[in-house]
Amino acid sequence: RLTMELMRTWRENWKYPTFILCIYGFFSTVRPIEPFLFAYLTGPDKNLTAEELNNQIFPMSTYGNLAAQIPIFLLTDWLRYKPVVILECVALFTTTALNLWTASVPGQQASEFFFGVATASEVAYYSYIYSMVPVNKYRKATSYVRSVQLLGYTVGAVLAQLIFSFKLLSFNNIAILTLILLAIGLFTSFLLPVPQWSMFFHKKTKVTDLEFPGELNTKHVERTGEIKDKGEETANTTEDPQELAVEQTCGKVLLKMIRDSRDSFSSRKLLYWSLWWVMATCGFTQIVSFVQSLWEHVQPSQNASIYNGGVEAVSNLLSAATVYAIGYKEDRWERWEELALGAFSGLCSGALFVMTFSNNIWVCYVSFVIFKCLYMVLMTLAMFHIAIGLTMERYALVFGANNFSAVVLQTILTSIVVDKGGLGLSIIPQFIVYSSYFSVITAIFLLRGLYVTWSRKTKKQIPEPSVKNEAWVC
Repeated sequence: RLTMELMRTWRENWKYPTFILCIYGFFSTVRPIEPFLFAYLTGPDKNLTAEELNNQIFPMSTYGNLAAQIPIFLLTDWLRYKPVVILECVALFTTTALNLWTASVPGQQASEFFFGVATASEVAYYSYIYSMVPVNKYRKATSYVRSVQLLGYTVGAVLAQLIFSFKLLSFNNIAILTLILLAIGLFTSFLLPVPQWSMFFHKKTKVTDLEFPGELNTKHVERTGEIKDKGEETANTTEDPQELAVEQTCGKVLLKMIRDSRDSFSSRKLLYWSLWWVMATCGFTQIVSFVQSLWEHVQPSQNASIYNGGVEAVSNLLSAATVYAIGYKEDRWERWEELALGAFSGLCSGALFVMTFSNNIWVCYVSFVIFKCLYMVLMTLAMFHIAIGLTMERYALVFGANNFSAVVLQTILTSIVVDKGGLGLSIIPQFIVYSSYFSVITAIFLLRGLYVTWSRKTKKQIPEPSVKNEAWVC
């Protein structure tokens, strides 16, 4: 009996859902097939060509992501997170299963489409925890769920590299191992408790019996079997209001979303950082989606050893370290944030140009690690500056709007540059376009940074009017 009581107490504590979500986050991200997916699909197991992968198969993940963005964003809140967390893992499982059991172009296109749905569903993983933990535990819980996800990616990449380098398993068996790990994650997702409230459709509200006299008082009578004196009831409900999940109608929620979005984006500074977020996220996602194709072009996996898994692991760890270190330079960043945004975007562009035109695989690897670390630093700055002054609901709206805009922009870029129905460029011309794209970002935000810096210096040089003059003018 004592053990059962302890278990019940622990399940009601914020640590239980955080622990379960961390287990899910780990097993859903340990996917050892991913660092060598291009080599797997172009190898003897599947016999697909590089052109089929680049121009017909890989673009489908972008289209799947776009198709799922708005429905997933609304369903995540309406269904209170857990079903969409399960959906994410089901989509990832389906993606790997199709990689393993199909060898045709349509089958692999379906696989990539499901991967896009899984990418869109990831929002539920990040937002679930905020409906289950008290406000004073947000920071700690966030660090846990994000850190364990990074750990999962790193373990998956290292495991993939070890298996590939020592030839411990075939690619098909690596895919089966990935399915087993995802199945563990899927089982864990069913253990997550269902939140009582969400940000929009089931908003947590403090209410008293006076606010809902009919419904709540009826329940009170049914529960106690007696009716209290009205004065006594008023005193009790005033002192101890209940926290209930008040269900909102769809129309009210959508109107509130529109109003909050309008008010949030009325800030010029927020618009500026959001524009960088949208443009850079579009470019970064496109680079990550096709970088294995570039590496395979520079050094084919069938002719020499490749280290995609090791590079992914190193880039994850160094990105985490740089993001962590930036927290200790907060004062300096505030002074030079605009110029840093433009200058670091320029370094991203330079790293991409080096990677594009190099014939040495190690130069490509190092350039990618530098590019990823720079992007993560800038993304951290952007998220921090956007979050300042926003409520959690408004930040969620801005986050969703920015991600959706980035996916729309990526879809346009993919359909024009990559898709067979557009230009259908090969991998080197593609990366020339992506490198030039980051050069455009650099020009826009470097000029903006120079303008802001010049404006600040000009304002400092203008003397403020004295008190006498102010009085005389009045």
